[in-house]
Amino acid sequence: MELRSYSKAELTAFYDECKAAYADYQAQGLKLDMSRGKPSPAQLDLSAGLLDCLKNEDLKGEAGDYRNYGLLDGIPEAKRLFAQMVAVEPDEVFLFGNASLQAMYMCIAKAFSHGLMGHTPWGQLEKVKFLCPVPGYDRHFRITEYFGVEMINIPTDENGPDMDLVEEYVQNDPAVKGIWCVPQYSNPSGIVYSDEVVKRFAALKPAAPDFRIFWDNAYCIHHLCDDPKVILPILSEARKQGNEDMVYIFASTAKVTYAGAGVSLLAASKANLADMTQALTCFTISFDKVNQMRHVKFFDGKFENVAAHMEKQRELLEPKFAVVLDTLAREIRPLGIGEWTEPKGGYFVSFNAPAGCAKRIVALCKEAGVVLTGAGAAFPYGKDPEDRNIRIAPSYPSEEELQKAMDLFVLCVKLAAAEQLLNV
Repeated sequence: MELRSYSKAELTAFYDECKAAYADYQAQGLKLDMSRGKPSPAQLDLSAGLLDCLKNEDLKGEAGDYRNYGLLDGIPEAKRLFAQMVAVEPDEVFLFGNASLQAMYMCIAKAFSHGLMGHTPWGQLEKVKFLCPVPGYDRHFRITEYFGVEMINIPTDENGPDMDLVEEYVQNDPAVKGIWCVPQYSNPSGIVYSDEVVKRFAALKPAAPDFRIFWDNAYCIHHLCDDPKVILPILSEARKQGNEDMVYIFASTAKVTYAGAGVSLLAASKANLADMTQALTCFTISFDKVNQMRHVKFFDGKFENVAAHMEKQRELLEPKFAVVLDTLAREIRPLGIGEWTEPKGGYFVSFNAPAGCAKRIVALCKEAGVVLTGAGAAFPYGKDPEDRNIRIAPSYPSEEELQKAMDLFVLCVKLAAAEQLLNV
């Protein structure tokens, strides 16, 4: 029976039972962190071969001596390998350091300081707006908030962002300069953009000539199923519409190999890459070419080896997602006090509590020793209008720790829902 159907006496008894169970958890002294989607130690161990796969002679590659200066855009061997991750050509790739976030920041910073491809610098404009599909990635929003951008929430469903609303803003308001997107296994919902959504993105007719789609394909090979849906290649689709300069694609190996020593990339039209290169020549002489070659050697330069490596990652992650989803189905679904996504890949489960309860649930979990991502983090400015959304990150804890954390989580959901219904 759903919790809202309980009588006052039944609800009071339920609440008292939850309070007693919660006090028991507080006494256990738990210290579990589920605040970020970090790879577990076991996942990182899969890439131990990175540490001894490279010899000195390997560093004299196709384009010269990779121990030295030069090759600002990356070594050709690595560009060939990682271009396949995002379905582009190697000459459409610029390789950065360990985090794609720095590439995103660089693109925004250049737009503000010097403009994009000869257009007015955004820093000289009275107003700059970005569209933000929600729930979304908090670090995206942090970048645009840092630069003073006005962020606009765009609702999403199982197919992706509300494209009617996206088109209305993009095609009628020249102050709208960009949109954040995580198209494959979105953070945190795990949705995959439909073909129709990708095609509508590619066919946008922006009022701003320097509008850009920030296509963060962070989870493009992080599958948790046998038959993953692969999204249409946005750069190719945009090129068909004469819009290839409208797209920036980002990806990295941060959750493939070592989060602290991966390789990230920006993929874009040659005109966009030439424009960005003007700024990057003042920023660095090159990124870490030795690490780029280390990744090439580790995977033997073959993308099928990357895919095989990701199957090993899946073997570690899939049981953890099962812990989360099974616990929610068993404890929350019968009570009707929550909704959640069941992703086929990526790193997160997006949970929607009863309206007005998310902050309370996160606070209760923290007080009992389990740290979650802050309620509202998946929305611009950290403000969830309904106070519903909580991001669950199963990857880092062991399965045993995760089960403890989820048992506490569902208890806190029950407690917060009962408090609301009893108005206590």
